[in-house]
Amino acid sequence: MKLLEFLKRERKKSASVAKERLQIIVAHQRSQRDQPDYMPMLERELLEVIRRYVNVDQDAINITLDSEDDCSVLELNVTLPR
Repeated sequence: MKLLEFLKRERKKSASVAKERLQIIVAHQRSQRDQPDYMPMLERELLEVIRRYVNVDQDAINITLDSEDDCSVLELNVTLPR
């Protein structure tokens, strides 16, 4: 029955899918706008160091910098292979 439900469901219009993807891209660009100039270089260097020990993809690392008042927090997330 689930197969029939899957086939009968209405597919999203390509325009709405494109709009959702564009919103995600814009949100991502806005989040990077406030980052310091050294963040892309820092991300590359950290990835190089991690690759010395574990083979990871470029997409496997995510770095964010959050600033509140006089405190900044650098968050590093790495998805390691099994």
